[in-house]
Amino acid sequence: MKRIIALITVVSALVLTGCSQVGSAATIGSTKISQATVQKSIDSALAARGKVDTSGMQLETGAAFNRSQLRFHVITVLLNAVSADVKVSVTKAEIDARRNTILTSLGGEANLPKALVGASIAPGDFEQYIQLIIFSEKLTSAAVAGGVAQADAGSEIQKLIIAKAAALKVVINPRYGKWDAANGDIVAADAASPAVSPSATK
Repeated sequence: MKRIIALITVVSALVLTGCSQVGSAATIGSTKISQATVQKSIDSALAARGKVDTSGMQLETGAAFNRSQLRFHVITVLLNAVSADVKVSVTKAEIDARRNTILTSLGGEANLPKALVGASIAPGDFEQYIQLIIFSEKLTSAAVAGGVAQADAGSEIQKLIIAKAAALKVVINPRYGKWDAANGDIVAADAASPAVSPSATK
């Protein structure tokens, strides 16, 4: 997940405004990410934590955890939009193949739940996560094929995402935090902000 997050950490010049649609956690252009969608990820990820041994894991909690779940969905919209612009797609067969590769690297399906908990990925978001990874890899390959040095490919992808985010505009529901224009991230509105979900403080 860190690799995907790194792709948009330099997004800037976006202005935070009040959420324009009731029930939305965020809007990116005409795309709405509902609070229900984010809450589903939050609840699923927290439920998964109760089924594995989390000793030794440094897991996010409270509002920070809620923001990370929303961040995942925002990244999904931005990266999908950029990929569509450059006509890069990911098939179900590619996702399935990568899933099998990941399971093999983990030592089998039985080890997947703990790995997902450690990465703060809700079980239901796993295929979406794989899609983001493949998109990232394909965009990197396309940049290199276009003459960009391998070492500079990441920066080129960042530029595409910055341009797309600026064009679409990112609006974050204040109850989740605010858009940090300097770092291109969702951050706490203030130290006293209430958590989105009481269950996320567990």
